[in-house]
Amino acid sequence: MQRLSVAEAAKRLGVSARRVQQLVKSGRLPADEFGGAFVIKEKDLELVANRRPGRPLSERKNREKSARTSSITKSTKGRKEAS
Repeated sequence: MQRLSVAEAAKRLGVSARRVQQLVKSGRLPADEFGGAFVIKEKDLELVANRRPGRPLSERKNREKSARTSSITKSTKGRKEAS
């Protein structure tokens, strides 16, 4: 089982080292701490590899996005029926 540094894990995930540290501190990415540095098991990268990029939307932004999406879907549906 290979262990990776934060920098190595970040490179494999395509994110910054700071983002990997945040994932570890939030508990989403398991890691061991040795001498003040996090060490991550290579297989544990799978736990966060398929996450959505960026920060999660706030509740307000999520509601706004849902409202826009549903109105676009309704307007697109009307155009398809008219064809």
